[in-house]
Amino acid sequence: MTEYKVTEAATGTVVAEYPTATDAQIEAALEAANSAYYGWSRKTSVAERAALIAKVAQLHEERREELAKIIVREMGKPLEQALGEVDFCVEIYNYFADIAEKQLQDEELPLNSGSGRAFLRYQPIGALLGIMPWNFPYYQVARFAGPNLVLGNTIVLKHAPQCPESAEAIQKIFTDAGFPEGAYVNVYATHEQVEKAIGDPRIQGVSLTGSDRAGAAVAEIAGRNLKKVVLELGGSDPFILLSTDDLDATVEAAIGARLDNSGQACNAAKRFIVDEKYYDEFVEKFTSAISAIEVGDPAKEETVLGPLSSQAAADRLEEQVERAIAHGAEVKARGERKGTWFSSAVLTNVTPDNPAHHEEFFGPVAAIYKVKGEDEAIELANDTPFGLGSYVFTTDEEQQLRVADAIEAGMVFINGVGLEAAEIPFGGIKRSGYGRELGPHAFEEFANKKMIRING
Repeated sequence: MTEYKVTEAATGTVVAEYPTATDAQIEAALEAANSAYYGWSRKTSVAERAALIAKVAQLHEERREELAKIIVREMGKPLEQALGEVDFCVEIYNYFADIAEKQLQDEELPLNSGSGRAFLRYQPIGALLGIMPWNFPYYQVARFAGPNLVLGNTIVLKHAPQCPESAEAIQKIFTDAGFPEGAYVNVYATHEQVEKAIGDPRIQGVSLTGSDRAGAAVAEIAGRNLKKVVLELGGSDPFILLSTDDLDATVEAAIGARLDNSGQACNAAKRFIVDEKYYDEFVEKFTSAISAIEVGDPAKEETVLGPLSSQAAADRLEEQVERAIAHGAEVKARGERKGTWFSSAVLTNVTPDNPAHHEEFFGPVAAIYKVKGEDEAIELANDTPFGLGSYVFTTDEEQQLRVADAIEAGMVFINGVGLEAAEIPFGGIKRSGYGRELGPHAFEEFANKKMIRING
């Protein structure tokens, strides 16, 4: 029985099945990627590879509607958000195509003694393995594949079992863009095949986006085989409200930060930490606003909150909510759950001894906390095993950077949400992983920064 199925998130109907790769197919994929690295990659320039990535961007734009409909079906993403994901991919691929030649030029190293010159030359390291999740099927691939293919690495890509159709669509785009066989290879691999591939000497590095548990497993195998790894894992990002001139606008931002992708985003705001002077009014306005948003058909343009990605995802989230309530959390609002249709919920009084305090709610569930001032807000924000992103709302300019400096996270967004961009790095610390994607430094994660010194 295959693991790879397209199951409509809205109905639970299996509409397509894709055969799991055989061991022979995995072997062929690894050999093709390795051969493409030693063949195609070494015979092309950065400019030539950048032109191919620009073509990938163009094809995403041309196939925008088709691509969006696939992920609406596969994982229930609301249509407008699905279109937005494809658009973001266009930006990412174009960004790396545009900056590649300048960013990858030799970097001169000043010498303190002796004569001659020294410099760093950025070169690829070989075939890479990408292990991607279901929640952003196109975007996750773009931020990994874009910089690495331009650099000259080749890619073997294992997507989530519930995203085989989007995985196939991405493969077709890279093929149609003119990338040769082996430069980008999609595989419908099993966990056992992935474990074996990580240890294969033809694979030089691994990038995984997923849970902290999956990240730990991959890092362990990669570590035994001395492979570089980039991990983008879970998050329980704080949304800290210390002061505001417009509480309604702040609440609107908070709703957007919680409900993006129906709440199924690693860097969504999940813990709302509110200064006591705003707490009661924030809880009232936030609860009223989020409760008014009904779960709707993801295929309709007006839908904001779609179904969760699968029955299993909805079951896990419901179990978490029930456990949180059993340990003393107070329910301010809780809608109905039917199958994958999961209305939003708002919890307060989530104490440090409640399991929910250190968990990640991967869905439209928000926990709101009351604090007395900046120091208590920072302490609470950092009381988490995760450290991906964070949001700070304050009108005090000095406080903005003071709090940003104190937050234990890879990213801090001040007075705004949805500010991610192709040109700024994305990544976290602690159990949210390590390494950075996007931005100019994305080229460096899997690059051989080769030092060359020429004597006088």
